[in-house]
Amino acid sequence: MIEFADTVYLAFYLYLVMVLIQWGVASISKANQPNSVPGKISSDLSHESFVFRSHRTFQNTLENSLLFVGTVLFAFILNYQGALFAIAVWVYLVARILHMILYYGIATEKNPSPRSYFFLIGLAANVFMLILIGIRII
Repeated sequence: MIEFADTVYLAFYLYLVMVLIQWGVASISKANQPNSVPGKISSDLSHESFVFRSHRTFQNTLENSLLFVGTVLFAFILNYQGALFAIAVWVYLVARILHMILYYGIATEKNPSPRSYFFLIGLAANVFMLILIGIRII
């Protein structure tokens, strides 16, 4: 039987799949626009545009990926396995998926928006993972 701590590998895999899906959604939605230029998004777009929201969702994920991927890979290198760490990884993944869904679905300039709370939950989960690793290496 698989230990819960081992599910971190699945969560990490699903995170990478999520990033790939976000890239595809952003690329396809932009490419389907009339007169689209590769690598350039119109400065006239804002949150009312799905092209803008899908692009920003992907960019936001990329901006946050370094800390998460680095944290998880560091834990893998240390062979750190624990239920609390696994829970934090799953919380991060679910928070990022909900953030993505809300960003795709809600066109708002309001800050904080509902997606902001899931961003903060993901950030808190990542900080918690770093604390757990810090305790492990001290």
